[in-house]
Amino acid sequence: MKKTLKERAAAFFIDMGKRSRLLRPIAICGLAVSFLLCGFLDYLRRGTKRFACAVFILLCFMVGNSFAYPVFFKEAGAFSSGQESPAAVTVSEDSNIRLAATEEIALDDVPLLEDEDVWDAAYVDIEHQGMAEADILSSEDILAQNEDILNALEEQDKSEEEALQEEEESSPREFSPDDWKLVLVNKQHPIPDDYQVFLGTIRTTKGNEKCDERIIEDLLMMLQASRRDGVNLAVSSPYRDFNRQTYLFNRKINAYMSRGMSYMEAYSVSSQTVTVPGASEHQIGLALDIAADDYVSLDQGFADTDEGKWLAQHSYEYGFILRYPEGKEYITSIEYEPWHFRYVGREAAAVIYEEQITLEEFWDKYL
Repeated sequence: MKKTLKERAAAFFIDMGKRSRLLRPIAICGLAVSFLLCGFLDYLRRGTKRFACAVFILLCFMVGNSFAYPVFFKEAGAFSSGQESPAAVTVSEDSNIRLAATEEIALDDVPLLEDEDVWDAAYVDIEHQGMAEADILSSEDILAQNEDILNALEEQDKSEEEALQEEEESSPREFSPDDWKLVLVNKQHPIPDDYQVFLGTIRTTKGNEKCDERIIEDLLMMLQASRRDGVNLAVSSPYRDFNRQTYLFNRKINAYMSRGMSYMEAYSVSSQTVTVPGASEHQIGLALDIAADDYVSLDQGFADTDEGKWLAQHSYEYGFILRYPEGKEYITSIEYEPWHFRYVGREAAAVIYEEQITLEEFWDKYL
């Protein structure tokens, strides 16, 4: 009976080991290698069908994917590896089909659209299209409709206020991260799921506006002080619910997309001017957009008005801070908004104003 290759190799190395003790290590290694090689060859022989199927599947995969990537034909010397491709490439000499050039948009160079720039965008929302951002409430109207609250504030014992102020000035400044006035809300810190909004009413002739009830007294006092100084402020968007914020954000995205941006590009730029829904301070009732009776546009030009200058200098005295200051965009991730003010309480506002820092920087330093 004819011996197999494995049997012949085994006989050869066994005979080698018997002839000489010095050759035994070599014989043992040769025997092991021959067993492994013969076993592998036997596996290949018995698995012919499996390997044939695998090769067939691989060929099908390669053929199928060859249609997923375009192959460009070019004349000699047109452009080679390491050179920039031309604006458009002809697929073939006899074809009129051309590939459009893809231009990368530099998002840093894109002009940011103000609110009035997006009214004519192709975004229509039946539920919200009547909710104009231009519902500006004058300080005169607000003060007249909330006169009872102001009278009650003026009747408070001034001696008690002075004593409280002296106590606050003598005691060291201590802040707590659990203080409702200091809650940090931004893109990195969305509104907590269990956050409770305490809404109160700001009465006006146009209807009742809402904001956190705990800031109304300081807001009225600030409006009253501004009028005494000859400055006529106007309030807009004291509180927005999630649906309203979503509408404003989507409207801005659509405005950019109508100018040729992709969705992701429009989303990135829009988030610099309108806070992402779920991360807006308007949704917790602690933020206000403030303009002027004769300057209702919410744009950076407001900073040059008497009202904008007054707020920048005095708002902290009533617990409000300029939330998105100029030059701090790399921290807040929001463009400079001289009209957006956030309530943090008088003590924290004084620190933020004196040190010219943002709420994010305040948290890093004091909380």
